[in-house]
Amino acid sequence: MRASIRLFLTILASTVPVVAMADDPKDMTMRSAAARARDREMTREANLSERAVVRRRDVRDAQRSRVTRIDSDRYEAADGEYAAASRDHGQAMETYQRRRQQYERELAEWRRSVAACRDGDYAACGN
Repeated sequence: MRASIRLFLTILASTVPVVAMADDPKDMTMRSAAARARDREMTREANLSERAVVRRRDVRDAQRSRVTRIDSDRYEAADGEYAAASRDHGQAMETYQRRRQQYERELAEWRRSVAACRDGDYAACGN
């Protein structure tokens, strides 16, 4: 256990100076104005490049958002159409049920009339 802690501390201690010197004002390679200008230009180019990446990403995201909004509008319209079609279907089914019940009543009355006619009630034969 102690060996792993020592190993961790050794690795940590060896990386800290490198991180600390990343932007060291006493860096010997940055002593000249030309070196600082090159470094400044490299940083500027990196920033411009990253800004271009971000702008492309933003344009792409805006297009996706617009497409999503259009699709959402289509789905809402489709939902409205579906609701109307569902309502129409419900009314059609109610009408069908009423007409079917009426048909069943008329058929039952006709069958009673036929049965009465066959049994000799000739007044029922005219239906």
